[in-house]
Amino acid sequence: MNNASDNIPQQFEGEHTDVIHFVDCENKEKAHELFQLAKSRLKDISNWHTFSGPGSSKFSITDTKGNEDYKLAEKGDHFYINLPAPGSIAGGGLEWVRIEKIIDVEDANAESEYITMTVRPVANPRTNEGSIAHFFSHDSTSTFIVERYLNHVSAAVHGRNEVPNNTDVNIYDSVRNTIVALSARAGLSGPQWKKLVVGLLKE
Repeated sequence: MNNASDNIPQQFEGEHTDVIHFVDCENKEKAHELFQLAKSRLKDISNWHTFSGPGSSKFSITDTKGNEDYKLAEKGDHFYINLPAPGSIAGGGLEWVRIEKIIDVEDANAESEYITMTVRPVANPRTNEGSIAHFFSHDSTSTFIVERYLNHVSAAVHGRNEVPNNTDVNIYDSVRNTIVALSARAGLSGPQWKKLVVGLLKE
């Protein structure tokens, strides 16, 4: 069986980030229960800010036209991130991504089981503009992983090819995206993802 980490895109350019949190359970059965709970939370994107706690960015899953849609995440869904920072013009004040891939391997009797979800910046689905509506470029990805190995459960976020989105956008967005991307690369996105991975595994 492939490992969850096999589903993280390769790193070619820009920066990369890795945020992970572990919980040790009494036994494999308890670990499987926590894995199932964390997996359901991972797919409940519109409540990520609730799991993350006060001060978190707001997340919301939408349909292909950008209308909020309270459902569990599936491949092809869009979702936005409302950062506590000045928003882009292209995104209507929001950062937009699309769920590119979900790999779900669940087996309570196996040594390990996992779910991975990879997202990529895209254009704002609420407009006809083609500009990527995110502070990172279309080449960047974020892969969210919940995994159980024996009686250990982990949640992680792996960012790859994190390059500022400053081409094919207006001057304001170019400057704004560069500043926000550099802030994220300087470690300001780490606390958000750390709160999320801890919240996903909270019993």
